[in-house]
Amino acid sequence: MELTIGHLYPDLLNLYGDRGNIQCMKKRCEWRGIGARVIQYELGDSIDFSKLDIVLLGGGSDREQMIVGDRLMEIEDEFRAYVEDDGVVIAVCGGYQLLGNYYQTPEGRIEGLGIVDLDTEQGKDFRLIDNIVLESDLFSMPIVGFENHGGRTNIKNNKPLGKVIYGSGNDSVSGYEGVVYKNVIGTYLHGPLLPKNPQIADYLIRKALERKYKQPVTLAELPDIEEKEANAYIYNRFKGKVSKPQNQEQLV
Repeated sequence: MELTIGHLYPDLLNLYGDRGNIQCMKKRCEWRGIGARVIQYELGDSIDFSKLDIVLLGGGSDREQMIVGDRLMEIEDEFRAYVEDDGVVIAVCGGYQLLGNYYQTPEGRIEGLGIVDLDTEQGKDFRLIDNIVLESDLFSMPIVGFENHGGRTNIKNNKPLGKVIYGSGNDSVSGYEGVVYKNVIGTYLHGPLLPKNPQIADYLIRKALERKYKQPVTLAELPDIEEKEANAYIYNRFKGKVSKPQNQEQLV
């Protein structure tokens, strides 16, 4: 078995080490004897989604999102077809916002792909910056990470990634974070996300293998001692606490 992972525009969308998610998936494949090839795409490159099994769309500043957004509109039909055919996508922060209908900022509106029915508006007062802990019915372990975003995302009737135990999540109001649509996970969690949440990495790998090989897949268990310790440390440190306004940085 082997997988091909496409990393879209890493020169522009790699905020807070999102590239580490690629390394995590690659190593977890290799440890199981699964081949893993990574293809990096720059803005001018053509993308054949039929050759890809997992796609990473990372985070970037508003400026970089505008640049990438223009390019994504040129490949909208191909990207949408990939998602609707159960293609596996992990989209972080700016990448998460770009999967939706739009991101409204004071400088203008960044048009999204509209692949997932969600809207994002920039908050008028402060950024949402803190550690974050979620519980998700997709995973037995909690989801932990770090959020730093000015956007408030409304996922409408879509399924959230998880319920916020500590932190702000999609909009600091709904109590939920991220989105799950078909085999797409969108989230504001940086850090990078997957090394501290090995169950999410394995979920993406398994979904990609099942799609490619048209059969159920059971992944070999890995010890994950350090990963579980890091996850448990963050969970135990912040569970039962409440995010406070002083953790939120004024927008400028």
